[in-house]
Amino acid sequence: MLVLLTGGARSGKSRIAAQLAVRRERPVVVVVTAEAGDEEMAERIRRHRAERPVEWTTVEEPLALEDAIERAPAGAVVVVDCLSLWVANLLGRELPDDEVVARSSRAAELAARRTGDTIAVTNEVGAGVVPEYPLGRRYRDVLGLVNAAWAAAAEQAALVVAGRLVPLREVDDVFKEDSRWTTS
Repeated sequence: MLVLLTGGARSGKSRIAAQLAVRRERPVVVVVTAEAGDEEMAERIRRHRAERPVEWTTVEEPLALEDAIERAPAGAVVVVDCLSLWVANLLGRELPDDEVVARSSRAAELAARRTGDTIAVTNEVGAGVVPEYPLGRRYRDVLGLVNAAWAAAAEQAALVVAGRLVPLREVDDVFKEDSRWTTS
């Protein structure tokens, strides 16, 4: 099963992903995509690392997410933390938008087909002001497409707000439950 957790920065996505992984009572592989480009980011990485149980396997993979998902043991729970940084890493290497989206779709399909569960974490960046610079707008747009691809592949998706989950539903599910939306 693929689960997608999206939400704002510091909303509790990683903490909830860890809680879900622990509940599966299986080995856990955490695929981290962050790169320590400066001291502040290095400190964030250290903090996240310290919060993870020591028996979990950590795979640091800023670019080849598809390979990391494929290499994970079949029965393990894989936590991908996070898609937002992975997209930033790919755009930073000047990959074209369509290639980033295509790679994302492949990775989401691989994650959804695994025999073990996958929990993916990503930021929701499209709800704020329009970024002032072209790269910011490009990042927002590409990440929105990436998040939509992962949500489409996921069996469950939720928005994390203030440490709480808000389930995200398919349009068809809403229509099925409310006869006002049905056509004759």
